[in-house]
Amino acid sequence: MTPPAQSTTCKTDTATLGAGCFWCIEAIFQRLNGVQKVISGYTGGNTKNPTYKEVCNGTTGHAEVCQIIYNPDTISYEEILKAFWLAHDPTTLNQQGNDIGTQYRSAIFYHNEKQKLIAQKLKTELDESDAFNSPIVTEIVPFSTFFPAEDYHQNYYNENGTQPYCRFVIKPKLDKFEKVFKDRLKP
Repeated sequence: MTPPAQSTTCKTDTATLGAGCFWCIEAIFQRLNGVQKVISGYTGGNTKNPTYKEVCNGTTGHAEVCQIIYNPDTISYEEILKAFWLAHDPTTLNQQGNDIGTQYRSAIFYHNEKQKLIAQKLKTELDESDAFNSPIVTEIVPFSTFFPAEDYHQNYYNENGTQPYCRFVIKPKLDKFEKVFKDRLKP
C-alpha cells in the first residue's frame, strides 16, 4: 500500500495594516518568521486603481498599507498586531514623523470578525496600560479592496537601502524592531 502524499500546501491568512509609509512596515514585516509575502498598496478610499501620486495628494481617501500574507501556524494575528503597534506611533493622527496626511494614518483593516475583535482587544489593553503617552488613534475598519502599489514600491528597502529615506527613517525603525523581536525574526 502506498502511503498518502504529504501536502506541500501551506495555510495562509492576510493582515492589512497602515502605519505611515508602506516602505517602513514592508521592511519590518518581511523579516518576521511566518510572514510569507508583504505587498505595498492602497486601501480604505474611494478611488479605483489609484496611483501613488493620487494617494499622495490626499484626495483618494486611501491609506498606504501593506498586505501581509502569513502562516497562522507559525505566527498569529495577535503577534502580527503586536509587531504593528511597535512599528509606528499609533497616537499621531494622520502622521508618522514628517509623513503627514490621511494616507499615512494608523489603521487596521480587518478581514473578518475574529480579526476585528483581536484588534479592538489589543487596542483597549494598550490604551489602558498607558503603553503610550497619548491615546491610540488607530482606526479599526473593515477591509474592502486592496490595490497593489506600483512595482517600484515593492521590496523598497531591500532594493534601495542606501537611499536617504531608507537610511534615516526606515533603518532606525528596523533596528529598534529587530532588538525587540529578535526571537521572532527569520533565520
